[in-house]
Amino acid sequence: MRTIIKLYVPLLLSGLALITSCTKNFEKINTDPLSVNQEQFNPNYLLSTAQLNYTGSVDFAYETWRGNLIYASTMMQGMSSVIGYWAGDKYMLNEGYTAAYWEKAYPDQIKYAADLVEFTKGKAQYNNVHQIGRIWKALMFQRLTDLYGDIPYFDAGKGYYTGNLYPKYDAQQAIYADLLKEVDEAGTALTAGGDAVTGDLIYGGDVNKWKRFAASLMLRMAMRLTKADATLAQSYITKAVGKTMTGDADNALFKHDANGGRVTQNRAAQVLLGDGGQENFYTRWSSTFINYLKANNDPRLGKVAVTKLYLTDVTKAQNSAFITTASVQKGMPNGKDLSGIAGRDVRQDASYTDFTDYSSPNPGMLKRDGNTIILTYAETELLWAEAAQRFNIGGSAAAHYNAGVTAAMTYLSQFDPSMALNAGDAAAYLTAHPYVAANGLEMISTQYWAHTITMLDFYETWSNWRRTGLPALVPIVYPNTNTGGSIPRRFPYPLIEGVSNAANYKTASAAVPGGDKLVGRVWWDK
Repeated sequence: MRTIIKLYVPLLLSGLALITSCTKNFEKINTDPLSVNQEQFNPNYLLSTAQLNYTGSVDFAYETWRGNLIYASTMMQGMSSVIGYWAGDKYMLNEGYTAAYWEKAYPDQIKYAADLVEFTKGKAQYNNVHQIGRIWKALMFQRLTDLYGDIPYFDAGKGYYTGNLYPKYDAQQAIYADLLKEVDEAGTALTAGGDAVTGDLIYGGDVNKWKRFAASLMLRMAMRLTKADATLAQSYITKAVGKTMTGDADNALFKHDANGGRVTQNRAAQVLLGDGGQENFYTRWSSTFINYLKANNDPRLGKVAVTKLYLTDVTKAQNSAFITTASVQKGMPNGKDLSGIAGRDVRQDASYTDFTDYSSPNPGMLKRDGNTIILTYAETELLWAEAAQRFNIGGSAAAHYNAGVTAAMTYLSQFDPSMALNAGDAAAYLTAHPYVAANGLEMISTQYWAHTITMLDFYETWSNWRRTGLPALVPIVYPNTNTGGSIPRRFPYPLIEGVSNAANYKTASAAVPGGDKLVGRVWWDK
Protein backbone atom coordinates (compact mmCIF):
# COMPACT_ATOMS: atom_id res chain seq x y z
CA MET A 1 0.00 0.00 0.00
CA ARG A 2 2.76 2.43 0.93
CA THR A 3 4.53 1.50 -2.31
CA ILE A 4 1.41 2.38 -4.32
CA ILE A 5 1.05 5.73 -2.52
CA LYS A 6 4.71 6.50 -3.12
CA LEU A 7 4.22 5.83 -6.84
CA TYR A 8 1.02 7.83 -7.32
CA VAL A 9 1.57 10.90 -5.12
CA PRO A 10 4.31 12.35 -7.38
CA LEU A 11 2.14 11.65 -10.43
CA LEU A 12 -0.85 13.35 -8.78
CA LEU A 13 1.17 16.41 -7.82
CA SER A 14 2.67 16.75 -11.30
CA GLY A 15 -0.82 16.42 -12.79
CA LEU A 16 -2.17 19.16 -10.53
CA ALA A 17 0.72 21.40 -11.53
CA LEU A 18 0.02 20.74 -15.19
CA ILE A 19 -3.70 21.50 -14.78
CA THR A 20 -2.97 24.71 -12.91
CA SER A 21 -0.53 25.79 -15.59
CA CYS A 22 -3.05 25.05 -18.39
CA THR A 23 -5.86 26.87 -16.58
CA LYS A 24 -3.68 29.92 -16.00
CA ASN A 25 -2.99 30.36 -19.78
CA PHE A 26 -6.12 28.68 -21.08
CA GLU A 27 -7.48 31.62 -23.11
CA LYS A 28 -4.12 32.47 -24.66
CA ILE A 29 -3.34 28.86 -25.55
CA ASN A 30 -6.77 28.25 -27.08
CA THR A 31 -7.04 31.49 -29.10
CA ASP A 32 -6.09 31.44 -32.78
CA PRO A 33 -3.61 34.32 -33.16
CA LEU A 34 -4.77 34.80 -36.77
CA SER A 35 -8.48 35.06 -35.96
CA VAL A 36 -10.48 38.26 -35.34
CA ASN A 37 -13.14 38.54 -32.67
CA GLN A 38 -15.84 41.19 -32.31
CA GLU A 39 -13.63 43.41 -30.18
CA GLN A 40 -10.90 43.37 -32.81
CA PHE A 41 -13.08 43.62 -35.94
CA ASN A 42 -13.02 46.94 -37.80
CA PRO A 43 -16.47 47.71 -39.28
CA ASN A 44 -14.95 50.05 -41.84
CA TYR A 45 -14.33 47.00 -44.01
CA LEU A 46 -18.09 46.46 -44.21
CA LEU A 47 -18.55 50.02 -45.45
CA SER A 48 -15.96 49.56 -48.20
CA THR A 49 -17.65 46.38 -49.39
CA ALA A 50 -21.13 47.93 -49.33
CA GLN A 51 -19.91 50.92 -51.33
CA LEU A 52 -18.19 48.80 -53.97
CA ASN A 53 -21.13 46.44 -54.36
CA TYR A 54 -23.59 49.31 -54.82
CA THR A 55 -21.79 50.07 -58.09
CA GLY A 56 -22.64 46.56 -59.31
CA SER A 57 -22.23 42.99 -58.17
CA VAL A 58 -18.88 41.22 -58.34
CA ASP A 59 -20.58 38.61 -60.54
CA PHE A 60 -19.60 40.33 -63.80
CA ALA A 61 -21.94 43.30 -63.51
CA TYR A 62 -24.89 40.90 -63.33
CA GLU A 63 -27.63 43.34 -62.32
CA THR A 64 -25.96 46.40 -63.86
CA TRP A 65 -26.05 44.67 -67.22
CA ARG A 66 -29.65 43.52 -66.89
CA GLY A 67 -31.40 46.14 -64.77
CA ASN A 68 -29.57 49.39 -65.47
CA LEU A 69 -28.58 48.84 -69.10
CA ILE A 70 -30.78 46.23 -70.77
CA TYR A 71 -33.95 47.59 -69.17
CA ALA A 72 -33.72 51.10 -67.71
CA SER A 73 -31.38 52.67 -70.28
CA THR A 74 -33.47 51.62 -73.26
CA MET A 75 -36.91 52.17 -71.72
CA MET A 76 -35.81 55.75 -71.02
CA GLN A 77 -34.45 56.08 -74.57
CA GLY A 78 -31.00 56.98 -73.38
CA MET A 79 -29.57 53.96 -75.18
CA SER A 80 -30.75 51.65 -77.93
CA SER A 81 -29.81 48.09 -78.80
CA VAL A 82 -30.63 45.65 -81.56
CA ILE A 83 -29.27 42.68 -79.60
CA GLY A 84 -32.06 40.15 -79.18
CA TYR A 85 -31.74 39.67 -75.41
CA TRP A 86 -31.99 43.41 -74.67
CA ALA A 87 -35.62 42.94 -73.68
CA GLY A 88 -36.16 46.44 -72.26
CA ASP A 89 -35.76 48.03 -75.67
CA LYS A 90 -38.89 46.20 -76.85
CA TYR A 91 -40.89 46.20 -73.56
CA MET A 92 -40.58 42.43 -73.32
CA LEU A 93 -40.48 40.56 -70.02
CA ASN A 94 -37.43 38.52 -69.15
CA GLU A 95 -38.19 37.46 -65.59
CA GLY A 96 -34.58 36.60 -64.87
CA TYR A 97 -33.40 40.04 -65.92
CA THR A 98 -36.03 42.02 -64.02
CA ALA A 99 -35.26 39.94 -60.93
CA ALA A 100 -31.50 40.55 -61.20
CA TYR A 101 -31.33 43.66 -59.04
CA TRP A 102 -33.33 42.10 -56.21
CA GLU A 103 -31.29 38.89 -56.33
CA LYS A 104 -27.99 40.77 -56.06
CA ALA A 105 -28.96 43.74 -53.87
CA TYR A 106 -30.01 41.76 -50.79
CA PRO A 107 -26.94 39.48 -50.47
CA ASP A 108 -24.33 41.80 -52.02
CA GLN A 109 -25.42 45.21 -50.73
CA ILE A 110 -28.06 45.17 -48.02
CA LYS A 111 -26.41 42.40 -46.02
CA TYR A 112 -23.19 44.35 -45.54
CA ALA A 113 -24.85 47.70 -44.83
CA ALA A 114 -27.31 46.15 -42.37
CA ASP A 115 -24.48 44.31 -40.61
CA LEU A 116 -22.49 47.54 -40.39
CA VAL A 117 -25.40 49.44 -38.86
CA GLU A 118 -26.28 46.69 -36.37
CA PHE A 119 -22.67 46.01 -35.33
CA THR A 120 -21.90 49.69 -34.62
CA LYS A 121 -25.20 50.58 -32.99
CA GLY A 122 -24.70 52.19 -29.59
CA LYS A 123 -20.89 52.17 -29.85
CA ALA A 124 -19.61 55.71 -29.41
CA GLN A 125 -16.21 54.83 -30.85
CA TYR A 126 -17.91 54.06 -34.17
CA ASN A 127 -20.45 56.89 -34.32
CA ASN A 128 -19.43 58.35 -37.67
CA VAL A 129 -19.10 55.04 -39.50
CA HIS A 130 -22.46 54.02 -38.01
CA GLN A 131 -24.16 57.15 -39.34
CA ILE A 132 -22.58 56.79 -42.77
CA GLY A 133 -23.73 53.18 -42.76
CA ARG A 134 -27.30 54.35 -42.10
CA ILE A 135 -27.09 56.83 -44.98
CA TRP A 136 -25.62 54.27 -47.36
CA LYS A 137 -28.18 51.67 -46.39
CA ALA A 138 -30.95 54.19 -47.12
CA LEU A 139 -29.42 54.94 -50.53
CA MET A 140 -29.50 51.23 -51.35
CA PHE A 141 -33.05 50.73 -50.18
CA GLN A 142 -34.37 53.75 -52.06
CA ARG A 143 -33.29 52.26 -55.37
CA LEU A 144 -34.60 48.82 -54.42
CA THR A 145 -38.05 50.05 -53.41
CA ASP A 146 -38.21 52.39 -56.41
CA LEU A 147 -37.74 49.41 -58.71
CA TYR A 148 -40.17 46.99 -57.05
CA GLY A 149 -42.46 48.87 -54.64
CA ASP A 150 -43.27 47.05 -51.38
CA ILE A 151 -40.19 45.07 -50.33
CA PRO A 152 -38.67 43.47 -47.22
CA TYR A 153 -37.19 46.47 -45.42
CA PHE A 154 -37.45 46.74 -41.63
CA ASP A 155 -36.34 43.14 -41.01
CA ALA A 156 -34.17 42.72 -44.11
CA GLY A 157 -30.48 41.89 -43.79
CA LYS A 158 -30.73 41.15 -40.07
CA GLY A 159 -30.98 37.36 -40.18
CA TYR A 160 -27.80 36.93 -38.12
CA TYR A 161 -29.13 39.25 -35.40
CA THR A 162 -32.82 38.31 -35.40
CA GLY A 163 -32.98 34.82 -36.86
CA ASN A 164 -35.70 36.01 -39.28
CA LEU A 165 -34.77 34.54 -42.64
CA TYR A 166 -38.12 35.25 -44.31
CA PRO A 167 -38.88 38.93 -43.66
CA LYS A 168 -42.27 40.36 -44.52
CA TYR A 169 -42.77 42.91 -47.28
CA ASP A 170 -43.21 46.43 -45.93
CA ALA A 171 -45.41 49.06 -47.57
CA GLN A 172 -43.45 51.55 -49.67
CA GLN A 173 -45.22 54.39 -47.90
CA ALA A 174 -43.81 53.23 -44.55
CA ILE A 175 -40.41 52.54 -46.12
CA TYR A 176 -40.11 56.07 -47.47
CA ALA A 177 -41.13 57.62 -44.17
CA ASP A 178 -38.37 55.66 -42.45
CA LEU A 179 -35.77 56.34 -45.15
CA LEU A 180 -36.31 60.08 -44.73
CA LYS A 181 -36.06 59.79 -40.96
CA GLU A 182 -32.90 57.71 -41.15
CA VAL A 183 -31.05 60.03 -43.51
CA ASP A 184 -32.13 63.14 -41.60
CA GLU A 185 -31.05 61.72 -38.23
CA ALA A 186 -27.81 60.21 -39.50
CA GLY A 187 -26.69 63.37 -41.28
CA THR A 188 -27.33 65.41 -38.15
CA ALA A 189 -25.50 62.93 -35.91
CA LEU A 190 -22.27 62.95 -37.93
CA THR A 191 -19.53 64.61 -35.90
CA ALA A 192 -16.51 66.42 -37.32
CA GLY A 193 -13.50 65.40 -35.24
CA GLY A 194 -15.14 62.13 -34.23
CA ASP A 195 -14.04 58.64 -35.21
CA ALA A 196 -12.09 58.45 -38.48
CA VAL A 197 -14.01 56.64 -41.22
CA THR A 198 -11.12 54.79 -42.82
CA GLY A 199 -13.23 52.49 -44.99
CA ASP A 200 -14.93 55.30 -46.91
CA LEU A 201 -14.12 54.99 -50.63
CA ILE A 202 -16.43 57.85 -51.66
CA TYR A 203 -15.28 60.89 -49.67
CA GLY A 204 -12.27 59.52 -47.83
CA GLY A 205 -13.97 60.03 -44.47
CA ASP A 206 -14.82 63.72 -45.01
CA VAL A 207 -17.70 64.13 -42.56
CA ASN A 208 -18.79 67.53 -43.90
CA LYS A 209 -19.20 66.11 -47.39
CA TRP A 210 -21.21 63.25 -45.95
CA LYS A 211 -23.49 65.76 -44.25
CA ARG A 212 -24.11 67.46 -47.59
CA PHE A 213 -24.59 64.07 -49.27
CA ALA A 214 -27.19 63.12 -46.65
CA ALA A 215 -29.14 66.35 -47.14
CA SER A 216 -29.01 65.97 -50.94
CA LEU A 217 -30.21 62.36 -50.72
CA MET A 218 -32.98 63.47 -48.35
CA LEU A 219 -34.04 66.07 -50.92
CA ARG A 220 -34.14 63.46 -53.67
CA MET A 221 -36.19 61.11 -51.50
CA ALA A 222 -38.60 63.86 -50.53
CA MET A 223 -39.11 64.96 -54.13
CA ARG A 224 -40.04 61.39 -55.04
CA LEU A 225 -43.20 61.90 -52.96
CA THR A 226 -44.47 65.08 -54.60
CA LYS A 227 -47.58 63.33 -55.91
CA ALA A 228 -47.94 60.63 -53.25
CA ASP A 229 -47.55 62.69 -50.06
CA ALA A 230 -46.87 66.36 -50.76
CA THR A 231 -47.10 67.30 -47.07
CA LEU A 232 -44.38 64.86 -46.00
CA ALA A 233 -42.32 65.83 -49.04
CA GLN A 234 -42.40 69.53 -48.18
CA SER A 235 -41.48 68.95 -44.55
CA TYR A 236 -38.25 67.18 -45.48
CA ILE A 237 -37.50 69.49 -48.40
CA THR A 238 -37.61 72.35 -45.91
CA LYS A 239 -35.20 70.51 -43.60
CA ALA A 240 -32.68 70.25 -46.45
CA VAL A 241 -32.54 73.98 -47.21
CA GLY A 242 -28.99 75.29 -46.99
CA LYS A 243 -27.46 71.87 -46.26
CA THR A 244 -27.04 70.20 -49.66
CA MET A 245 -24.10 69.92 -52.06
CA THR A 246 -22.45 73.20 -53.05
CA GLY A 247 -20.51 72.26 -56.20
CA ASP A 248 -19.09 69.50 -58.39
CA ALA A 249 -16.45 68.78 -55.75
CA ASP A 250 -19.24 67.35 -53.57
CA ASN A 251 -20.29 64.80 -56.21
CA ALA A 252 -20.35 61.25 -54.87
CA LEU A 253 -18.06 59.14 -57.06
CA PHE A 254 -16.64 55.64 -56.79
CA LYS A 255 -13.22 55.30 -58.43
CA HIS A 256 -12.64 51.81 -59.77
CA ASP A 257 -9.44 49.83 -60.21
CA ALA A 258 -8.61 48.27 -63.56
CA ASN A 259 -5.73 46.31 -62.05
CA GLY A 260 -7.91 44.58 -59.49
CA GLY A 261 -9.58 42.33 -62.02
CA ARG A 262 -13.19 42.50 -63.09
CA VAL A 263 -14.35 42.38 -59.47
CA THR A 264 -13.31 46.01 -59.01
CA GLN A 265 -13.70 47.36 -62.55
CA ASN A 266 -16.37 49.84 -63.62
CA ARG A 267 -19.46 47.72 -64.21
CA ALA A 268 -21.12 49.77 -66.97
CA ALA A 269 -17.80 49.98 -68.80
CA GLN A 270 -17.35 46.20 -68.68
CA VAL A 271 -20.67 45.67 -70.43
CA LEU A 272 -20.45 48.49 -72.97
CA LEU A 273 -16.89 47.48 -73.89
CA GLY A 274 -18.39 44.16 -74.98
CA ASP A 275 -16.90 41.90 -72.32
CA GLY A 276 -19.97 39.68 -72.34
CA GLY A 277 -21.23 39.98 -75.90
CA GLN A 278 -21.46 42.53 -78.71
CA GLU A 279 -22.79 45.44 -76.69
CA ASN A 280 -19.90 47.59 -77.92
CA PHE A 281 -21.01 47.40 -81.56
CA TYR A 282 -24.78 46.90 -81.42
CA THR A 283 -25.70 49.12 -78.45
CA ARG A 284 -25.57 52.89 -78.99
CA TRP A 285 -26.95 56.18 -77.77
CA SER A 286 -30.66 56.43 -78.56
CA SER A 287 -31.85 58.76 -81.30
CA THR A 288 -34.20 60.37 -78.74
CA PHE A 289 -31.28 61.45 -76.57
CA ILE A 290 -28.95 62.51 -79.40
CA ASN A 291 -31.72 64.38 -81.24
CA TYR A 292 -32.54 66.32 -78.04
CA LEU A 293 -28.92 67.43 -77.69
CA LYS A 294 -28.63 68.30 -81.38
CA ALA A 295 -31.90 70.24 -81.51
CA ASN A 296 -30.76 72.44 -78.62
CA ASN A 297 -27.15 72.86 -79.79
CA ASP A 298 -26.14 71.36 -76.45
CA PRO A 299 -22.36 71.44 -75.91
CA ARG A 300 -22.52 68.06 -74.15
CA LEU A 301 -23.12 66.39 -77.50
CA GLY A 302 -19.52 66.72 -78.67
CA LYS A 303 -18.29 65.35 -75.35
CA VAL A 304 -20.50 62.35 -74.59
CA ALA A 305 -20.96 60.98 -78.11
CA VAL A 306 -18.55 59.72 -80.77
CA THR A 307 -18.92 57.94 -84.10
CA LYS A 308 -16.59 55.43 -85.78
CA LEU A 309 -15.52 54.07 -82.38
CA TYR A 310 -15.79 50.46 -83.59
CA LEU A 311 -15.19 49.75 -87.27
CA THR A 312 -16.30 46.11 -87.20
CA ASP A 313 -18.38 43.79 -85.06
CA VAL A 314 -15.70 41.10 -85.28
CA THR A 315 -13.04 42.77 -83.18
CA LYS A 316 -13.59 44.85 -80.05
CA ALA A 317 -10.60 47.07 -80.71
CA GLN A 318 -11.48 50.75 -80.56
CA ASN A 319 -10.60 53.08 -83.39
CA SER A 320 -8.34 55.80 -81.99
CA ALA A 321 -9.51 58.16 -84.75
CA PHE A 322 -13.11 58.25 -83.50
CA ILE A 323 -15.10 61.37 -84.37
CA THR A 324 -16.47 63.83 -81.79
CA THR A 325 -17.86 66.41 -84.22
CA ALA A 326 -21.32 67.28 -82.92
CA SER A 327 -22.96 67.69 -86.33
CA VAL A 328 -22.27 64.08 -87.40
CA GLN A 329 -23.55 62.42 -84.23
CA LYS A 330 -26.53 60.16 -84.84
CA GLY A 331 -28.50 58.11 -82.36
CA MET A 332 -29.95 54.70 -83.12
CA PRO A 333 -33.75 54.38 -82.95
CA ASN A 334 -35.27 52.27 -80.17
CA GLY A 335 -37.48 49.28 -80.86
CA LYS A 336 -35.43 47.92 -83.76
CA ASP A 337 -33.78 44.55 -84.37
CA LEU A 338 -31.82 42.57 -86.96
CA SER A 339 -34.74 40.36 -88.04
CA GLY A 340 -34.72 41.35 -91.70
CA ILE A 341 -38.41 42.29 -91.37
CA ALA A 342 -39.45 45.63 -92.81
CA GLY A 343 -40.41 48.15 -90.14
CA ARG A 344 -38.38 46.30 -87.52
CA ASP A 345 -34.88 45.79 -88.88
CA VAL A 346 -32.73 48.84 -88.13
CA ARG A 347 -30.85 48.34 -91.39
CA GLN A 348 -34.05 49.24 -93.23
CA ASP A 349 -34.66 52.35 -91.11
CA ALA A 350 -34.36 55.75 -92.78
CA SER A 351 -31.60 56.67 -90.32
CA TYR A 352 -29.35 53.76 -91.25
CA THR A 353 -26.20 54.23 -93.30
CA ASP A 354 -23.77 52.00 -91.38
CA PHE A 355 -23.52 50.82 -87.79
CA THR A 356 -20.28 52.74 -87.42
CA ASP A 357 -22.19 55.97 -88.04
CA TYR A 358 -24.38 55.54 -84.95
CA SER A 359 -23.05 57.31 -81.86
CA SER A 360 -21.33 55.44 -79.04
CA PRO A 361 -20.56 56.78 -75.56
CA ASN A 362 -17.25 58.63 -75.43
CA PRO A 363 -14.41 56.22 -74.47
CA GLY A 364 -13.76 58.50 -71.50
CA MET A 365 -17.03 57.19 -70.05
CA LEU A 366 -16.05 53.56 -70.61
CA LYS A 367 -12.82 53.24 -68.64
CA ARG A 368 -12.39 50.12 -66.53
CA ASP A 369 -10.88 52.27 -63.79
CA GLY A 370 -13.37 55.08 -64.37
CA ASN A 371 -15.79 56.63 -61.91
CA THR A 372 -19.26 55.37 -61.13
CA ILE A 373 -21.28 58.55 -60.56
CA ILE A 374 -23.65 58.08 -57.60
CA LEU A 375 -25.20 61.45 -56.70
CA THR A 376 -24.38 64.90 -58.06
CA TYR A 377 -24.64 68.58 -57.34
CA ALA A 378 -26.38 68.98 -60.72
CA GLU A 379 -29.15 66.57 -59.70
CA THR A 380 -29.52 68.40 -56.42
CA GLU A 381 -29.81 71.83 -58.01
CA LEU A 382 -32.37 70.64 -60.54
CA LEU A 383 -34.41 69.15 -57.70
CA TRP A 384 -34.17 72.47 -55.86
CA ALA A 385 -35.41 74.20 -59.01
CA GLU A 386 -38.44 71.93 -59.01
CA ALA A 387 -39.02 72.41 -55.27
CA ALA A 388 -38.96 76.18 -55.80
CA GLN A 389 -41.24 76.00 -58.82
CA ARG A 390 -43.67 73.49 -57.31
CA PHE A 391 -43.72 74.47 -53.61
CA ASN A 392 -41.93 77.84 -53.44
CA ILE A 393 -39.29 76.32 -51.15
CA GLY A 394 -35.54 76.89 -51.27
CA GLY A 395 -35.10 80.05 -53.31
CA SER A 396 -35.29 80.95 -56.99
CA ALA A 397 -36.28 78.26 -59.46
CA ALA A 398 -34.38 80.02 -62.25
CA ALA A 399 -31.19 80.35 -60.18
CA HIS A 400 -31.25 76.68 -59.19
CA TYR A 401 -32.03 75.67 -62.77
CA ASN A 402 -29.08 77.63 -64.09
CA ALA A 403 -26.78 76.12 -61.46
CA GLY A 404 -28.05 72.62 -62.22
CA VAL A 405 -27.62 72.91 -65.99
CA THR A 406 -24.17 74.42 -65.54
CA ALA A 407 -23.05 71.60 -63.23
CA ALA A 408 -24.56 68.98 -65.57
CA MET A 409 -22.01 70.20 -68.11
CA THR A 410 -18.96 70.98 -65.99
CA TYR A 411 -19.05 67.67 -64.10
CA LEU A 412 -18.26 65.69 -67.26
CA SER A 413 -14.54 66.12 -66.60
CA GLN A 414 -15.02 63.72 -63.69
CA PHE A 415 -15.30 60.97 -66.30
CA ASP A 416 -12.21 62.10 -68.16
CA PRO A 417 -10.33 65.43 -68.53
CA SER A 418 -10.83 65.29 -72.31
CA MET A 419 -14.58 65.67 -71.77
CA ALA A 420 -14.31 68.97 -69.89
CA LEU A 421 -16.80 71.76 -70.48
CA ASN A 422 -16.54 75.04 -68.61
CA ALA A 423 -18.99 77.50 -67.10
CA GLY A 424 -18.69 79.67 -70.20
CA ASP A 425 -20.05 76.87 -72.40
CA ALA A 426 -22.96 76.49 -70.01
CA ALA A 427 -23.58 80.23 -69.86
CA ALA A 428 -23.85 80.45 -73.65
CA TYR A 429 -26.30 77.56 -73.64
CA LEU A 430 -28.44 79.17 -70.91
CA THR A 431 -28.49 82.48 -72.77
CA ALA A 432 -29.92 80.67 -75.76
CA HIS A 433 -32.29 78.61 -73.59
CA PRO A 434 -33.37 80.76 -70.63
CA TYR A 435 -35.55 79.40 -67.87
CA VAL A 436 -39.25 80.06 -68.46
CA ALA A 437 -41.42 79.56 -65.38
CA ALA A 438 -44.54 78.76 -67.42
CA ASN A 439 -42.71 75.76 -68.85
CA GLY A 440 -40.50 75.26 -65.81
CA LEU A 441 -41.40 71.73 -64.70
CA GLU A 442 -40.91 70.34 -68.18
CA MET A 443 -37.56 72.12 -68.59
CA ILE A 444 -36.31 70.89 -65.21
CA SER A 445 -37.43 67.30 -65.71
CA THR A 446 -35.99 67.13 -69.22
CA GLN A 447 -32.63 68.39 -67.99
CA TYR A 448 -32.74 65.84 -65.15
CA TRP A 449 -33.47 63.14 -67.72
CA ALA A 450 -30.52 64.20 -69.89
CA HIS A 451 -28.14 64.58 -66.95
CA THR A 452 -28.85 61.19 -65.37
CA ILE A 453 -28.45 59.59 -68.80
CA THR A 454 -24.95 61.07 -69.06
CA MET A 455 -24.29 59.76 -65.53
CA LEU A 456 -25.22 56.28 -66.82
CA ASP A 457 -27.55 56.07 -63.79
CA PHE A 458 -30.55 54.93 -65.78
CA TYR A 459 -32.28 53.61 -62.65
CA GLU A 460 -32.60 57.21 -61.48
CA THR A 461 -33.63 58.37 -64.96
CA TRP A 462 -36.49 55.87 -64.92
CA SER A 463 -37.62 56.68 -61.38
CA ASN A 464 -37.78 60.43 -61.92
CA TRP A 465 -39.53 59.97 -65.26
CA ARG A 466 -42.18 57.76 -63.68
CA ARG A 467 -42.77 60.41 -61.02
CA THR A 468 -43.00 63.39 -63.39
CA GLY A 469 -44.02 61.87 -66.72
CA LEU A 470 -41.47 64.22 -68.30
CA PRO A 471 -40.07 64.41 -70.87
CA ALA A 472 -43.00 63.07 -72.86
CA LEU A 473 -41.29 60.03 -74.37
CA VAL A 474 -43.00 58.39 -77.33
CA PRO A 475 -43.30 54.61 -76.76
CA ILE A 476 -41.76 52.32 -79.37
CA VAL A 477 -43.91 50.28 -81.72
CA TYR A 478 -43.01 46.61 -81.75
CA PRO A 479 -45.14 43.46 -82.10
CA ASN A 480 -46.30 41.55 -79.02
CA THR A 481 -44.80 43.76 -76.31
CA ASN A 482 -45.48 42.64 -72.75
CA THR A 483 -47.06 45.99 -71.90
CA GLY A 484 -49.47 46.55 -74.75
CA GLY A 485 -47.09 49.16 -76.11
CA SER A 486 -46.71 51.37 -73.03
CA ILE A 487 -43.41 52.13 -71.29
CA PRO A 488 -42.94 49.80 -68.26
CA ARG A 489 -43.52 51.21 -64.76
CA ARG A 490 -41.85 48.71 -62.41
CA PHE A 491 -40.03 45.39 -62.18
CA PRO A 492 -42.13 42.34 -61.18
CA TYR A 493 -41.07 40.45 -58.05
CA PRO A 494 -38.64 37.55 -58.61
CA LEU A 495 -40.42 34.23 -59.13
CA ILE A 496 -38.13 32.59 -56.58
CA GLU A 497 -39.81 34.68 -53.88
CA GLY A 498 -42.96 32.66 -54.51
CA VAL A 499 -41.03 29.60 -53.36
CA SER A 500 -38.59 30.86 -50.73
CA ASN A 501 -40.83 33.49 -49.11
CA ALA A 502 -44.17 32.30 -50.38
CA ALA A 503 -46.69 33.70 -47.89
CA ASN A 504 -45.17 37.17 -47.79
CA TYR A 505 -44.69 37.22 -51.57
CA LYS A 506 -48.29 36.22 -52.23
CA THR A 507 -49.64 39.06 -50.10
CA ALA A 508 -47.32 41.67 -51.61
CA SER A 509 -47.79 40.66 -55.25
CA ALA A 510 -51.57 40.69 -54.88
CA ALA A 511 -51.43 44.27 -53.56
CA VAL A 512 -49.51 45.85 -56.48
CA PRO A 513 -51.66 48.51 -58.20
CA GLY A 514 -52.07 47.27 -61.76
CA GLY A 515 -50.76 43.81 -60.88
CA ASP A 516 -47.32 42.31 -60.35
CA LYS A 517 -46.30 43.11 -63.91
CA LEU A 518 -44.23 45.57 -65.91
CA VAL A 519 -47.30 47.81 -66.10
CA GLY A 520 -47.97 47.72 -62.34
CA ARG A 521 -47.10 50.79 -60.28
CA VAL A 522 -45.23 51.50 -57.09
CA TRP A 523 -46.98 53.58 -54.42
CA TRP A 524 -45.45 56.97 -55.27
CA ASP A 525 -46.08 56.55 -59.02
CA LYS A 526 -49.35 58.43 -59.37
